[in-house]
This record gives sequence, structure tokens and C-alpha cells, in this order.
Amino acid sequence: MEAALKRVVGSLALAGALLAGGMAMAQQPLKIALIYGKTGPLEAYARQTEAGFMLGLEYATQGKLEVGGRKIQVILKDDQLKPDVAKAALEQAYGDDKVDIAVGTTSSAAALAMLPVAEEYKKILLVEPAVADQITGDKWNRYIFRTARNSTQDALAGAVTLKDENIHIATLAQDYAFGRDGIASLKEALAAVGSKARIVHEEYAPQQTTDFTAPAQRIFDALKDKPGRKIIAVVWAGAHPLPKLMDLKPERFGIEVAPGGNILPVMAGWKQFAGLEGAIYYYWGFPKNPVNDWLVAEYKKRNAGAPPDFFVAGGMSAALAVVEAVKKAKSTDSEKLIAAMEGMSFDTPKGRMTFRKEDHQALQVMYHWKMKANPPDNVDLLDLVREIPAGEMKLPIRVKR
Repeated sequence: MEAALKRVVGSLALAGALLAGGMAMAQQPLKIALIYGKTGPLEAYARQTEAGFMLGLEYATQGKLEVGGRKIQVILKDDQLKPDVAKAALEQAYGDDKVDIAVGTTSSAAALAMLPVAEEYKKILLVEPAVADQITGDKWNRYIFRTARNSTQDALAGAVTLKDENIHIATLAQDYAFGRDGIASLKEALAAVGSKARIVHEEYAPQQTTDFTAPAQRIFDALKDKPGRKIIAVVWAGAHPLPKLMDLKPERFGIEVAPGGNILPVMAGWKQFAGLEGAIYYYWGFPKNPVNDWLVAEYKKRNAGAPPDFFVAGGMSAALAVVEAVKKAKSTDSEKLIAAMEGMSFDTPKGRMTFRKEDHQALQVMYHWKMKANPPDNVDLLDLVREIPAGEMKLPIRVKR
């Protein structure tokens, strides 16, 4: 009798220990690595991404910062915009920190170095804000998802604004993955939207270029005698060359500049160019939806009235995608996450995004803008010409599955 009682007590103790262990496992934090280029010329992009990501987690969890009973723990890693550092940071995040999901990074070159690591560890990497087409193109693997737009989405949106007859274009871009991808994508996009515009010259300059006299002269020479509209299309990250190009007076040759979109401090330097047009990923005053309403109000409240910028929206979109994916999968197992995320739609400050099943690229709207005639300050800068629906931008599938 005593032996039987001991066995019962022992069994109950074991069951209790297993139950406690299971509860402890259930309460393990949900670990997310946010890898970004906080050191270097794109620091502003990284800070915005971090701010938006944290706000997105707050919004998606109603301030609780937990999913399925698991507290969210964000581990920040600065890759300094260096591919080797980014690769090592992701290896450390998956291997040592045991993160469930990683998000990043700022530089396209650094992001490309991270892709094989996600495949090696069989863990999800959500790319934000790097845009090179190769990320969801020929360098892609099934563990990669991207909330950031890609170069082709930028190009397709820009091409929509360049559909007039008889346009000649010269391009200026940075001489690395982002810039070269951007120009290649622009060529394809012009054809895809049925534009009659022709690219007659391509100019690539080092990322740190500050004197644009020589590149501009080559561009002017290529365009000045062409008939019709003559446009310089610029693909550039960081300190933008537009003011320096305008100082060289392209208008004397009848040449316009199409700068694309950028962060507010950069576009504030364009205020004197009334009527300037382009396409942009996000501008705080354009989207009309509850998520953006909350973001604008909350960000202004916490930042002395300043509105959220370009990469704040991107960071928030990434966080909203992560939380929605974990909720839908009811797990952080990679295979269950992939199954949940392929084709998944989720709300963002730009409205609904959808991860395309074929390459995990988020399909999303873009915006055609025009610089206000007399901007009242450094943030109220743009008028919306038109929201460009995702379905209007026929995004090619570049991966082989």
C-alpha cells in the first residue's frame, strides 16, 4: 500500500513538473532581431525603421507587447551597412540569441549577404527596408519575405509618371546594387507601362559623390539636342544630388529632373522647385486609413509635432506583418510561418499589403506626387496626384521555385 502511494505521489509530481515545464515553454519570450545600418550615412533610415517597428508592435498588440501569451523581446543589432557585419549579426541572432524571426536591413548589399544565413538556419528573415530586386529575385530563398517595396515597384510607379509621348531620359544612380537595380528596373518598367520614353544615357557615380559637375555635363551633352521632353531620372539613397544638379541649371537645355521620393529632410531641400513630380513609397499625408491615422497622431504626439517619415511607415509595416504571421500560424515554427505568410494580407499605414506566394514580395500601393507651389513648412510639402494601385503595377516574378 505504501509503495503504491509513493508511485501515485511520484506520478503526480512528474505530471506537475511536466505541466510546469510546458507552461514555462509557453511563456518563453518571442524573440525578434532587428538588424539595421545605424552607423553610417543611412543612419536616419535606420532610426526611422526602429521607431516604426516599435510603434507597429505596440499597435498590433494593443500596447501589451505580447503575442499568444509570449512577451515580445526585440534585439537590436547595428550592421554598420557592411555586408560581412550584417551576415555575422544574423548568424549570432539565430545561433546565439535564438531569435524566432529576424527583420532587416537598411542596405541592399548588406541584406543580400544575409539571405543565405536565413536558408542555412531555416529561419524567417523579413526584409525591411532594403529594396534591391535580387532580394526577392535571383538571390531569394523560401525563408525570405519582404515588406519593403522593391526596385521594380519604385520603377513601375515612376514609369507611370513618364508616359507622355516623345520623352528622352538620362539616368543618374549610385554605383552599387541599389542604383544599378533601380535603373535596370526602370527600363523594364517603362516598357511594361507602355511608355514611349527612351533611355539615351546611363550615369553611375560612387555612393559618396559630392561633386556632380562631370556626371551632369555628360548627361547634359546626351540630352540637350533631343526633341520633346528631356528628363534626368535619379535613383539615389542618402544625401540627394537634386539641389546640386539644379545649381548646374539643366533648365537652360530644357531638361527636367525626376528625383523619385525621399525622406522629409531631403525633400525639404526641394521646396523651391514648385511643380517637381515623382513617385513615392509613403508620405504621411497621403494614406487615409485607421492605421495611418493612428501612426500620424501617435508619432506627432511623441515627436514634438513632427509627422512620421518614409521608413517609419516601413518599420511599422514589418512589425504588423510579424505579429499577424505569428497569430495566424499560432507558432514560430518556420514551416508553419511560411504556410501562414504565403498569400497573407495585413493592414499597414499604406493600407492592405499582401505577400505574393511566388516570391514573398509584399504587393502594395505607391503614390504619384507633385511639390506644392508654396510649402508652408518643411513637412507639408507634397500634393497627391494619384494613388497607384498595386494591381496597376505588373510586377514580374524573378525567382525559380
